[in-house]
Amino acid sequence: MEMLTIKNLKKVYTTRFGGNKVEALTNISFSVEEGEYVAIMGESGSGKTTLLNILASLDKPNSGEILLKENNILFMKEKDLASFRREHLGFVFQDFNLLDTFSLKDNIFLPLVLSGEDYKEMNNRLIPIAKSLKIDHLLEKFPYEVSGGEKQRAAVARALITKPEIILADEPTGALDSKATGELLNVFSEINKNNQTILMVTHSTTAASHASRVLFIKDGEIFHQIYKGELTNRQMYEKISHALTLIATGGNKNE
Repeated sequence: MEMLTIKNLKKVYTTRFGGNKVEALTNISFSVEEGEYVAIMGESGSGKTTLLNILASLDKPNSGEILLKENNILFMKEKDLASFRREHLGFVFQDFNLLDTFSLKDNIFLPLVLSGEDYKEMNNRLIPIAKSLKIDHLLEKFPYEVSGGEKQRAAVARALITKPEIILADEPTGALDSKATGELLNVFSEINKNNQTILMVTHSTTAASHASRVLFIKDGEIFHQIYKGELTNRQMYEKISHALTLIATGGNKNE
């Protein structure tokens, strides 16, 4: 079943004084199945971050459609978008976006507090998530008291606690060392096994090799895609590296 459908997405930015127009997205179309784990890759300036911002309803395209379970989010009124994001989308960012004056528990609770959720229900949701992410012993600590990997797992818990249809991850391993990166990627693989849909923008070939499909963007368009199938992470890594080389050197995607 299709969870997310993007049709003919186009985004053009106009420079400050209106002299030049930059086409960030030309004609993007793809779909994401329920329970799929998709990575989006491309060189800097290729349009992948613009795409993620549009999917997160933080920016709007010039044309096209975005359907999340058949709801076109581009037709929603501004006053409805905040609650829609909170209830249907989970976010994981490179810089964690945790509040230093809140404990990890309160940071994780924040989207539910904003939704007016009952405290008992919040706690019932938190306990199994915190245990699965191995941060149940850290909940009363503040972000500045824990490691980068632990912060990112708290950010993942915050994304999961709303029971989102899809998690949007923006360079989630970008601020982590290799050990914490490996731990986070294992977390993503585990939650994906539980049918959590994930869409991740990343520069990291290692991170992308854990996904079930990788989309490559070049010059604002989908250039190529790779399905993992029965490939190992190592084999997927090699295929992704080859595709990135083709993009960088202007090669043919069919090579």
